[in-house]
Amino acid sequence: MTCPHCGRENDTTQRFCGACGRPLLLICPSCGTPCSLDFRFCGSCGADLSPVPPTARSGEERRVVTVLFADLVGFTSRAERLDPEDVRAILDPYYACLRDAIQSFGGQVEKYVGDAVMGIFGAPTAHGDDPERAVRAALRIQVALAEMNASDPRRDLQVRIAVNTGEAIVALGAKTWAGEAMVAGDVVNTAARLQTSAPVNSVLVGEETYRATRFTVEYEAVDPLPLKGKQTPVPAWLAVSAASSPGERTVGSAPLVGRQEELSALGDRLDHVIGRRHAHLATIFGLPGVGKTRLATEFAAIVASKGGRTIRGRSLPYGESGAYSAFAQQIKQVAEILDSDSAPVALEKIRRATASLLGGQDVDEVAFPVAILLGVGPAEIVTDRHSLFFAARRFVEGLTAQQPTVLLFEDLQWADPSLLDLVEHLASRIREAPLMLLTLARPDFLSERPNWGARLPAYLALPLEPLNSEESAELARRLLARSAPEVEAATAIQLAATGEGNPLFIEELAASISERTTATAQELPTSIRGIVAARLDALPAAERSALLDASIVGKVFWSSVLDRLGDLDDRLGEALDLLEWRDMIRREPVSRIRGHEQFRFKHMVIRDVAYASLPRSRRREGHAVVARFLEEVGVGRDSLAMLAHHCQEAGELDKAVHYLVAAAEQARQGWAKEEAVRYYKEALRLVPEEDVEQRRHIRLQCAVAEQMVFHVPDAESLVRGNPDATSDS
Repeated sequence: MTCPHCGRENDTTQRFCGACGRPLLLICPSCGTPCSLDFRFCGSCGADLSPVPPTARSGEERRVVTVLFADLVGFTSRAERLDPEDVRAILDPYYACLRDAIQSFGGQVEKYVGDAVMGIFGAPTAHGDDPERAVRAALRIQVALAEMNASDPRRDLQVRIAVNTGEAIVALGAKTWAGEAMVAGDVVNTAARLQTSAPVNSVLVGEETYRATRFTVEYEAVDPLPLKGKQTPVPAWLAVSAASSPGERTVGSAPLVGRQEELSALGDRLDHVIGRRHAHLATIFGLPGVGKTRLATEFAAIVASKGGRTIRGRSLPYGESGAYSAFAQQIKQVAEILDSDSAPVALEKIRRATASLLGGQDVDEVAFPVAILLGVGPAEIVTDRHSLFFAARRFVEGLTAQQPTVLLFEDLQWADPSLLDLVEHLASRIREAPLMLLTLARPDFLSERPNWGARLPAYLALPLEPLNSEESAELARRLLARSAPEVEAATAIQLAATGEGNPLFIEELAASISERTTATAQELPTSIRGIVAARLDALPAAERSALLDASIVGKVFWSSVLDRLGDLDDRLGEALDLLEWRDMIRREPVSRIRGHEQFRFKHMVIRDVAYASLPRSRRREGHAVVARFLEEVGVGRDSLAMLAHHCQEAGELDKAVHYLVAAAEQARQGWAKEEAVRYYKEALRLVPEEDVEQRRHIRLQCAVAEQMVFHVPDAESLVRGNPDATSDS
């Protein structure tokens, strides 16, 4: 167990650190909150704190990480004039301040170097929004240090902070407390250089960080910076403040495409709620980016058109929030409570709102328990859970007496179990009231709450599937027409195919094309890689290992080759079953290789991100294993190009050339002349310049195939019985 204070490893039986003597704590893997060793679940977000097997994550991986660098300004010269004990008295609370801020947003301290601190986000676990978490942590450090200076002006701590995002090689089992580096790559060096150029008491971010957070953080542009060791000036921005709550992406202006069926289903339930005056719970399930929030926003407009109102609350992935935070946000909107209001002011506003809703009856009996749910109740009031829920029920009934009401609960997968109980309580107990409880959740929510809604008389589960190819292309065309009208129409088709029906992915890809941050429509922006990587990191170890092994094989793979690539043994079958249940892979009814069970990635973006995480050495070894497998099972002639690909990636270039030439010959015999030319040219690129004879032979065959390409239309005309078609040749 790693001490959160000094980073030293301790035995799991210890309760205090053997190096610094401070209490050992469990760090929540989901939100980064320190928890008591006695906790089974995180007290902040409810995540399972069960220890992960030490063999689950080891070795090296390539990952997109975000690095936070913070360094005190002028402290070296200042320390020269201080007694060592005074230096330590200053640095200890400074280190604690930075460590708490970094860990509270799901990062971890990678190293301390003098008065500089380096934090890492996205390793060893990705969260999907690590750049945003890092920037928020940096802004939190700004505020915390200002508060420290205000409490003791003699400290006068000034700091420069930089945040940078990029690809790095990550040592998953690094012992950072022993001086072992966890991450290496240009992203670290650039973050350090940016930090030296940052204005005092400011946060400077690099280009990838900015692009991943530009919708959630307010920035000021600065001129590109000439950094030491960089050939060209580096773009940078100053972070000013967070523009929204944690993990929340502002709903863009992208057009809504292909969701009429889902809107119609929700509209029908709303009509039932209003007409029959009966509470109804509906849950929209969907992967990140598929459009749950956008659909809910469009539905809110329908609610308003029918005389109703939608009150929104959202569970947060990290940061300080109570067990009933989403419901508390809704109460605050009704009572017009500001975040800056003191507890007595907030309580009085709740009392006034309750009196208005209930006509002045039983005000304190309802208002005080509701205030407790918000954390602003009187200290002398003690009540049980039944009374709390009953008061919440009466408050909500008062809302519905005024007008039809939709309570929208977003990101239910991050909700505390107590909030989930409250939502189901309201759905099951409220009668004769036009109330709709609309909840949004990711599919893995059902792993934690498998019986969600099962005992309710009125419940709708609405899975939000990816857009189909036509809808995806339409969305891509509209986005590009608005942001990059000069882009060719074919690019929209490529972009739609890469986005695989996910509206957020398509929107991010379109933005990257218009902003020229990616070269092609197939290249994945950092934001998409982060979202998918977080989904992979959330998998149990066996399933994640199987998925990474499968990514080496390609979009189509076989369980028998995974046996050779990994060491799951008898656990492999179960892992593949669970991956299919999670809708990540598909078991195919027919296999290309007799006697070998065949699977397929449902989305290539999952395969691509999984493959990108593998270091080059593991890729090389894996491709060699796949090539041997394909040779042994005797793949058909239609798989020669695939075999050549694996040989090439394994570094076996002679074999790759052999199979490419064979694939070209096969294509030429089948009159696929363009394909034959492509294979010949690929083979030629792999043959060394000094091998003159082989290069001459391949060039000759390629020239013959190229010549035949010109005669393909003539041959097709002859087959159709039009001998005059060749008269002009």
